[in-house]
Amino acid sequence: MQLTTYWAEYAWLPHANGPVVERDVLITVDPGGRIAKVTPDSGPCPAGAARLDGLLVPGQANAHSHAFHRALRGNVQVGSGTFWTWRDTMYRFAGALDPDSYLALATAVYAEMALAGITSVGEFHYLHHAPGGGRYDDPNAMGNALIEAAARAGIRITLLDTCYLSSGFGAEPTKPQLRFTDGDADAWAERAAELKPAEHARIGAAIHSVRAVPAAQLGTVAHWSAMNTAPLHVHLSEQTAENDACLTAHGVTPTRLLADHGVLGPRTSAVHATHLTDEDIRLLSDSSTNICMCPTTERDLADGIGPARRLASAGCPITLGSDSHAVIDPFEEARALELDERLRTRTRGHWTANALLRAGTEDGHASLGWPEAGRIEAGALADFTVVALDSVRTAGPRPELGAETAVFAASAADVRHVVVGGRRIVTDGVHQLVPDVPAALRDSIAALQS
Repeated sequence: MQLTTYWAEYAWLPHANGPVVERDVLITVDPGGRIAKVTPDSGPCPAGAARLDGLLVPGQANAHSHAFHRALRGNVQVGSGTFWTWRDTMYRFAGALDPDSYLALATAVYAEMALAGITSVGEFHYLHHAPGGGRYDDPNAMGNALIEAAARAGIRITLLDTCYLSSGFGAEPTKPQLRFTDGDADAWAERAAELKPAEHARIGAAIHSVRAVPAAQLGTVAHWSAMNTAPLHVHLSEQTAENDACLTAHGVTPTRLLADHGVLGPRTSAVHATHLTDEDIRLLSDSSTNICMCPTTERDLADGIGPARRLASAGCPITLGSDSHAVIDPFEEARALELDERLRTRTRGHWTANALLRAGTEDGHASLGWPEAGRIEAGALADFTVVALDSVRTAGPRPELGAETAVFAASAADVRHVVVGGRRIVTDGVHQLVPDVPAALRDSIAALQS
């Protein structure tokens, strides 16, 4: 049996008393792309091993992505506006995409994620049909383009196929939204059932929001997720306007509505969860629902600062996503969780670096249906990222403080190497499958603006 061997100068490894940074770590990978053995303090790099200088951590999980939103970067920063005017611009870009152009764009976006140290993405996918709602010959042409894009970029994907039926609490979809809808939840489930997993791809479900799926049909999506043992994600209380409209329509908060229809639970991730009541927090924690925070998008859209610390203290696992890709930088998302809480409370020390790294790795992967990823240990998927400890941002601290350095000082620009399933995807900061990622981004976005 042929094994691949990596030697890490430093690695963030699990330990009985919590993760620690070890030095001279030898990692062997079996032909199936899993870690066979981890040996700390192994001595100098042996002949035949691939040397990885810097701090090796598990690959990052981007638990919430809308790939096509990457085209908005810069375009929605001109002048001022609200979440709703931002959404109008988003709809214009959404209307320009077809399977081929989405394949090109998503490949570039996922390659950018790989360069940032991301090895798995949860793609919250609702661009199902042609503009105007017409069906492609392959009803899942757009979703399959995303699965193929992840393969071309060398990362894993959980395609969170999204049920999106209404423009708001039973109202008919608007013209831009016609391509999002399957008509009803049963038709959505029938189409989603045709999606096929792959070695690098798993299939999950999503409820866009309580605005977009009528209450009577929420249970259909939850049932599909349960029957397929699939992750289920949902946008929750991102805007106070959603809460107000839900109270008007149903007399309860969005969280209570989801709870009443069997949506919450340990396979479910509530994305944003920004504006919650005390009862909402209790419902989420009692059900062990995951919470996906997307700090760079939440601040870009002026959503607010969600009660992540209260949710975590109550027992909800916390994960991280880059959502609209105003920034693609998992280290920025992680430290923003702590720094935003400092701004709100005017105190420090809400999260340790270890806890923030776990949110972006082990807990993020579990929420996407990859529980065997996110740890550097025997039996886990050989997905890892190496962060430079000698850049202008990271030089100085003792190597034992590598976790603190990665979370509170490093950026995506400090990612030196990325390995997925034992295969080198990024080497010395260069993507091995997409030769020129900036050009791929530029060309795929320009094609939508022509």
